[in-house]
Amino acid sequence: MASPEHPGSPGWKGPTTQCTARTQQEAPTAGPDLPRPGPDRHLDMHSGLSSNSSMTTRELQQYWQNEKCRWKHVKLLFEIASARIEERRVSKFVVYQIIVIQTGSFDNNKAVLERRYSDFAKLQKALLKTFREEIEDVEFPRKHLTGNFAEEMICERRRALQEYLGLLYAIRCVRRSREFLDFLTRQELREAFGCLRAGQYPRALELLLRVLPLQEKLTAHCPAAAVPALCAVLLCHRDLDRPAEAFAAGERALQRLQAREGHRYYAPLLDAMVRLAYTLGKDFVSLQERLEESQLRRPTPRGITLKELTVREYLH
Repeated sequence: MASPEHPGSPGWKGPTTQCTARTQQEAPTAGPDLPRPGPDRHLDMHSGLSSNSSMTTRELQQYWQNEKCRWKHVKLLFEIASARIEERRVSKFVVYQIIVIQTGSFDNNKAVLERRYSDFAKLQKALLKTFREEIEDVEFPRKHLTGNFAEEMICERRRALQEYLGLLYAIRCVRRSREFLDFLTRQELREAFGCLRAGQYPRALELLLRVLPLQEKLTAHCPAAAVPALCAVLLCHRDLDRPAEAFAAGERALQRLQAREGHRYYAPLLDAMVRLAYTLGKDFVSLQERLEESQLRRPTPRGITLKELTVREYLH
């Protein structure tokens, strides 16, 4: 007979304190877990470390030493392999296929995405607002008044845009910026989270599994940046009755929140993991203890579930 003290039992009322969120935990419309753009406000691997962490000084030093080894800089190579002309009822444009691979080792998770020239132009405009001095020597391929759809012009621009991406990536503050990350991942993530909100879990999962490897490579210095997408993967698997896959995604997300108990996803994620662990017959007690300890240190006024938090991402 199920005990009322166990998750999933008829009498179980959840953890002692419900998963909670503060007003400042609302998901920003620009995207999750990244600072505002600026030369000195790119993604920082130390951002988000909880000031209320229970780790001792020695434990924290060991933790960051391990972090430096685990989340070492990932070098990426950008190749624009092909381009095609797409015609619609009222417009005609060129679509460029971008392939992103990790250098120095075999990469079986290369990313393939497509962007229009107008997407590159928007990236350049956004970067000029914040990094004008840093990118002053980076030449952006200009648009011509005529001949933009000629094969020779498309090939020339394809090579120029490939060089443009490589030069941007070589600038540390640019490759860690919100603008650069959004250019490479936001379109796919926005569609994926839209599908999640609409209950289209297979399509959402397909998009997430395609873009997550790239997002993780781009934010290797800031592990928590991939947490919302990993939580979305958890939710898709869970709602498709795949608890084992959901739990695996949650474990990856929790790994990225080590020493970040103040992160807005920490308590809702732990609560979801407690329930999944119980369903799978895994050790849920230690997860529930972590949740209760965190809530004792950071009491908050109202509850929020992981799904309620995650569906707020990428609304605009």
